[in-house]
Amino acid sequence: MFLVHDKLNLYNAVKTWQCYSEKRQIYEVVDARHKQQGRGGAMMQVELRNIDGGNKESLRFGTEDAVEKVFVEEKSFTCLYVEHGTAYLMDPEKFEQLEVPTELFGEAAAYLKEEMKVTLQLYDERPLSGSIPKHVTCTIKETPPPVKGLSATPRYKKALLDNNVTILVPPFLEVGEEIVVNTIDNSYMRRAN
Repeated sequence: MFLVHDKLNLYNAVKTWQCYSEKRQIYEVVDARHKQQGRGGAMMQVELRNIDGGNKESLRFGTEDAVEKVFVEEKSFTCLYVEHGTAYLMDPEKFEQLEVPTELFGEAAAYLKEEMKVTLQLYDERPLSGSIPKHVTCTIKETPPPVKGLSATPRYKKALLDNNVTILVPPFLEVGEEIVVNTIDNSYMRRAN
C-alpha cells in the first residue's frame, strides 16, 4: 500500500534516510545538520542524493521552508543469489522475482547470501534502497594461526571471510570457524553457535 504525500516543516522532520521531493525530483536524505550562525536564523544543512541520477547535492533550508515528504513502502524479500552486480530477490508473498543492482545495499552488499531476508524501500514500486540484517554469519577463509602466549591486552588479527571482506578478529580464531559479524561497521561480534 502506498501512502499519500505529506507537506511538513523541514526543521522538525528531516532525519537521515528519509526521502523528499523537491522540484519534482526525489531525493534521499544522506545527512542533516542544524546550524545557527551568530544572530542569523537557524538553518538546516542537508546533504541529498538524487534517486534517479545518484548525484549528491548540499542544500540549505530555513526553519519555515516546506518540502514534500515522500512515503516509501518497506517490503521484505528473500535473496535467491547474487551475480555480476545484480541481486535476484523473491517476494515471499507473491513469489515474484525482482532484479536489483547490489549498489542499492551500499557496502553491505558484500554480505548478501542465498536465502537471506532483505528489506527494500520502494517508491511507486521502484526500489530506492535496500538493507540487510544487522548481524550475519560468515566463515573465516584465511587468517594467521593462533598466537601462543597471549598477553593481558587482546591483540586482533586480520581475517578474510568467505565473502572476501577482511575484518579484525580475536587471535584465538582459526580458519573454517563461523563467526557473527556486524554488517554496519564490519566488526566481529562472537562465534556462531
